[in-house]
Amino acid sequence: MTTDHERIPMSQRELHRYHTLRLVLEGRITGAQAAASLRLSERHVWWLLARLRQEGRRALVHGNRGRPSGRRLPAALCGQILTLARGQYAGLNTTHLTEKLQAEAGLTVSRATVHRLLRAAGLARPRRRRPPRHRARRPRRAQAGLLVLWDGSPHAWLEDRGPPCALVGAMDDATGALLPGAAFVPEEDTVSYLRLLQALVRTCGIPVALYMDCHGIFRRNDAAWTLEEELRGRQDPTQVGRALAALGIAAIYALSPQAKGRIERLWGTLQDRLVAELRLAGIATLPAANAFLPQFTPQFNTRFARPPADTVPAWRPVPRGLDLERICSLYTEATVLNDNTVRTQGTIIQIPPGPGGRGYAKARVEVRQLLDGTWRVYSHDRLIATQAPVTGPPQQSLRRRRYSAGPSRGTEIFIQQLH
Repeated sequence: MTTDHERIPMSQRELHRYHTLRLVLEGRITGAQAAASLRLSERHVWWLLARLRQEGRRALVHGNRGRPSGRRLPAALCGQILTLARGQYAGLNTTHLTEKLQAEAGLTVSRATVHRLLRAAGLARPRRRRPPRHRARRPRRAQAGLLVLWDGSPHAWLEDRGPPCALVGAMDDATGALLPGAAFVPEEDTVSYLRLLQALVRTCGIPVALYMDCHGIFRRNDAAWTLEEELRGRQDPTQVGRALAALGIAAIYALSPQAKGRIERLWGTLQDRLVAELRLAGIATLPAANAFLPQFTPQFNTRFARPPADTVPAWRPVPRGLDLERICSLYTEATVLNDNTVRTQGTIIQIPPGPGGRGYAKARVEVRQLLDGTWRVYSHDRLIATQAPVTGPPQQSLRRRRYSAGPSRGTEIFIQQLH
């Protein structure tokens, strides 16, 4: 019998079994009592006692303890994985790295194995832990197209290879899919969201509702009212708000980032995966990044999108004859000058003669700048003039003068005019 003082690592279960069997050997309890305590049969207890007399504590330890696993990865394969993790795929999270190893390097390994290797080599990214807060997740809409969330995410998408930019995109609430029309832009502005809306409607149809934050691009947050707005009881919408109303899309405004947490989580995933994919593709410019998005989106949706609860989509088809270019454009009103021109944003638009050679001097007209920069002038919904772009596509929304005073000042002016 080997000595009982040899240092053999044992689990708590094995230590309990060892001390119980020692009590039997010392005659302090019977074999039946030991069997009841260890929940074993008496025959098994006597077999363990015989092994314990011959081998000592080692008899109660599993025979494979301390031996290398027969299913372990070869050292060469582990080295290859760590080389890729440090080099070509540096910065990828564990799941993304595992997928790249399987799809591109042909290495069939599990995520748990990759995570274990990264941790042992000190390459695993630490997870930020925050105190848990109770929140109830909003159930997804049942049909695709019932609710679309759109937003912009300023981020170092091109890291230090290219200029800072923002990604403007939309996702479907029912499926979580990244929808067509997403684009990298220098910064969020009215034009980028009108382009996104136009691409979304042309590709998928008209959604029932759009969920967004309270940014000034989407709704008026100022206290400046014109006299007409005071008489009407509501402010004029923004350019984007006007387009949504024309398409019959309900606008839902989130009052906190947590309220639109679904698209915020989408940005978190994209800031991890898309940044890595852009790096692997060597992309350093916005045009190249925008050209890369159409091939990235289907792969992303295959990985992360889910089927809707109701397979019948709720997207409304675009009505025949709907002028989507006019709706998704920059709108303003102007008065035609005596020489039948309209001046706006430093541009002079000449209006040709109307039916019978009529002129439009002093008339109030609707001026639209399309997303390609083309100018259009409408009078009572009839197109009366077009002009090719002079300086290219629009860069910002058209601005209209408003009273700087609040409602009380506008009301005072109105009362003075009555007297």
